[in-house]
Amino acid sequence: MFTSATTGVPLRRRTIHFALAALVATTVSGCGLLGGSDGSTSGGSSGGLEKSSIKVSVMSVIDTTPLRLAVDNGYFKAEGLEVQPIEVPDGQTSLTKLISGEADIAFSSYQPFFSAKAKNTGDIRLVADAVSASPKSNEIITGANSSVKGIADLAGKKVAITAKNTASDLLTRSVLKDHGVDPNKVNWVQMGMANVAAALKNGDIDAGYLAEPFLTQAGKTAGAVPLADAASGATQDFPLAGYGALGKFVTDSPKTLAAFQRAMQKATRDAADRAKIEPLAVKYAKVDQDTAALLTLPTFVSTLDARRLQRVPDLMQQMGAIPAKIDAAPMIAPQVSN
Repeated sequence: MFTSATTGVPLRRRTIHFALAALVATTVSGCGLLGGSDGSTSGGSSGGLEKSSIKVSVMSVIDTTPLRLAVDNGYFKAEGLEVQPIEVPDGQTSLTKLISGEADIAFSSYQPFFSAKAKNTGDIRLVADAVSASPKSNEIITGANSSVKGIADLAGKKVAITAKNTASDLLTRSVLKDHGVDPNKVNWVQMGMANVAAALKNGDIDAGYLAEPFLTQAGKTAGAVPLADAASGATQDFPLAGYGALGKFVTDSPKTLAAFQRAMQKATRDAADRAKIEPLAVKYAKVDQDTAALLTLPTFVSTLDARRLQRVPDLMQQMGAIPAKIDAAPMIAPQVSN
């Protein structure tokens, strides 16, 4: 055995000590890279989530494309989480899936969440934002040859909304009030957005509320023209939709929720690249490529802000959709930092 001339320690023993030190250093730094003590990245790949698989009720709309992006690109899997989308036709059905336990997280416009809170039908917690209205992404439209030339002309006319107390109803009524038109003097017609263009073309309605992609499609198929931006005035940059869960899930599965939020934040940042959204609009919102290229996209958001979100229940109360003020802040689940 050879011995070091300076320390007197056998060289073979010194080699073993160096190897062990290197192994410890590598292990410690590796913990940080995998989301260990420094908390800079996810802990999903190292396990520890309360639930490794969750169900999320979603609709085939433009608003959910960041979630689709996160699923298709493996952002949830990178967090150690499997997300199983449950397809639903509307926000109310999505909320029903959540309250019944069929879904862990539900996507919806915000109105059903706050209505459920007002009626005490579920311990609703809001876990992630989704979209706000961007300019010209939600419009009140009419026919190109219609006698209706402005919002003031809508008194006594037939105007389409999806349903009472929905975003389409509240935003349209708010815009009418901004223009001095009494919403009670309008003949409201309830129909799905997919049917508005044909109803307008056939003369069954005089105007209607549309969001994308139905807005672009109505322009192409029925020659629809905008009367007013439904997200203007009091409803400019209005929060439209987000993701909710029950309080029990938020309390029992904080690591799982944080993994979901981190993946959604990454997907939302990537959604700023339109080239990543258009193929998902074709695949999931079922629009053709030409329409996808023309869409006015909403503003994609992921982290919830209580002051901004408070605008939703305030407008609902103002319009009589809920009987009393609801404070949005206590409904917001803990948010992970960007």
